[in-house]
Amino acid sequence: MRLFPSDRYPLPLPEGHRFPATKYRLLRERLEAHAAAGAAFEFIQPHAATDEELLRVHDRAYVGRVLSGALSAAEVRRIGFPWSPQLVERSLRSTGAAVDAAAAALEEGVAASLAGGTHHAGSDFGEGYCVFNDTAVAAREMQARGLVRRVLVLDLDVHQGNGTAEIFASDPSVFTASLHGERNFPLRKHPGSLDVGLEDGTADADYLAAVDRVLALSLGCWPADLVLYIAGADPFQGDRLGRLAVTQEGLLERDRMVLTAARAAGVPVAIVCGGGYAADIERIVDIHASTMLLAAGAQVPGGPVRKWPTGLE
Repeated sequence: MRLFPSDRYPLPLPEGHRFPATKYRLLRERLEAHAAAGAAFEFIQPHAATDEELLRVHDRAYVGRVLSGALSAAEVRRIGFPWSPQLVERSLRSTGAAVDAAAAALEEGVAASLAGGTHHAGSDFGEGYCVFNDTAVAAREMQARGLVRRVLVLDLDVHQGNGTAEIFASDPSVFTASLHGERNFPLRKHPGSLDVGLEDGTADADYLAAVDRVLALSLGCWPADLVLYIAGADPFQGDRLGRLAVTQEGLLERDRMVLTAARAAGVPVAIVCGGGYAADIERIVDIHASTMLLAAGAQVPGGPVRKWPTGLE
C-alpha cells in the first residue's frame, strides 16, 4: 500500500498552538516501524500541487494571495495558521499527497495520504486549519486525467465539510457525504449531497448505525468510480474538539465498514487523515495508524481487508 507523507515539510506554529502538527511525523514513524516488521507499506514523497491542479478548484486571486503572502489579516485568522513560506510548501505537498494517493488507489485499490482532509477550504477561502481543499483538488485532477467520471467524497471527520460542499454544490459528478457533529464547527454549514448530523455525546452504537446509513445512501446507491475517504480521528471520545463519545474500537469498525462496502462495490479508496485533537497525541496516532493497517491488510482485530479489482467499465 502506497503512503504519501508530507511531514518532512515542516509547519512552523507558535508555542502553544492547539493544532497537533507533530502527529504526522509520529504517524509516519509508527507506520515505518510496522513496515520494518512486515506491514506492506511503501512510503513516497508527494509532489507539490501545481497551479493547474489548484486552479481547477480554487479562485485564481485566492491562490495568488496564498502563494505570495498577500492574505489579509482576516483571512489568516480564518485559516488559523500564521502565513509563512513553509506553510505554502506544506499546503502544496499535503494537497499533492491527496492527488498522488488518488492516482495510486486507482492503480492498486487503496492508498493514503498521511495528512490532509482539508475540507473547510472553499473555492476562494481557507478556514479551520485548511488552506487548499485536498480532496476536491484530487477529485478534479482524476477527472481531468480521464481516469474517473464520478467521485464520492466520504467525509467522516467530526466537522462538516463545508468547503467541499461549497466547491461541488452545482456539480452532479461529485457526491459529498458528511457525517458530523450537528452542533460542532462550522456553525454555518454549507449543504452537501448528503449531511447527517449527530448530537453531542453520540457513542459507538448510534455512530456506527449512522455510518451504515451514510454508506447505504451514498456508496450503496450512487455509482462512484473512486472514493476519497476522510478518516477523521476526531469523533474519538477523548478528542478536545470532537464532542462525541466514539471509542477507538468504534472508529476501527467504522473504517472496516467503509473498506468492506467499497470492496463489495469494486470502488478504489484513497484515504486522507482528517482531524484529531486528543490531549494525548499518541491516541490520535493510534487511530490513524489503525486505519492504515486495516487498509493495508495487516492483522488487526476482525481480520484483514484485501485489495479489490479497479478500473472503469
